[in-house]
Formats: sequence, structure tokens, C-alpha cells
Amino acid sequence: QVQLVESGGGLVQAGGSLRLSCAASGRTFGNYAMAWFRQAPGKEREFLAGISRSGVLKYYTDSVKGRFTISRDNAKNTVYLQMNSLKPEDTAVYYCAADSRIWRVDTVGVGEYAYWGQGTQVTVSS
Repeated sequence: QVQLVESGGGLVQAGGSLRLSCAASGRTFGNYAMAWFRQAPGKEREFLAGISRSGVLKYYTDSVKGRFTISRDNAKNTVYLQMNSLKPEDTAVYYCAADSRIWRVDTVGVGEYAYWGQGTQVTVSS
């Protein structure tokens, strides 16, 4: 099992940047594919980015490609989401997710991931 705790959310003006972190418990972090999702009020949770165990392979949904960057530090048991050029429509609760059974970084289904953090709120003002 792995426990995930997100941090780094907050209020930022449009055009600004934030870096989210997701710290994982346990000594087998490197065995998990990781991903970031978000959920805006009244909307379904949506996939944003996935990263392979080694951190070499990454995949982004079109809406964040070129603005967001996913990365991980297996020595620190942490995955990051660097968010630049933020827009008001990026306002949502952001979640990290993990699963040891996933091998494709373009695995976008919410139900595919077994482990989730509690989420961190990101609010982008116009």
C-alpha cells in the first residue's frame, strides 16, 4: 500500500505558476506509476498527466500540454506538478494517484488507480 499527501495548492492570479507536490509513504514508491488528476465543482475528475516508474515517460492531456510538467524524485518519494500560465478554468481540487499495476503512462481512467491523495485546492483568479 501507499499513502499520498498533496501540498502546494493555493490562490494565484491568471498567468501565474504553482508547483504541487505529492509525498508518498512506503519504501516501494519506485514501483508505482503516478498521475495527477483534477476535479472542478460540478464536473467529473479528469486526468492531467502520467509518469512512468523511472520518470522517463510522461503523458499529458491536451488541455495542459505545454503548460504543466509532471516529474518525480524517487529518492524523495515525491511526484510534482509544475503548473505555468495558469487560467481561471484551471481552478479545481488537484489529486495525485498511484497504482503498481499500471504500465502505460496514458492510463487516464479514474477507476484504474487504486491509491489517491486527499487533494489540494488550486484557485486561479482572473
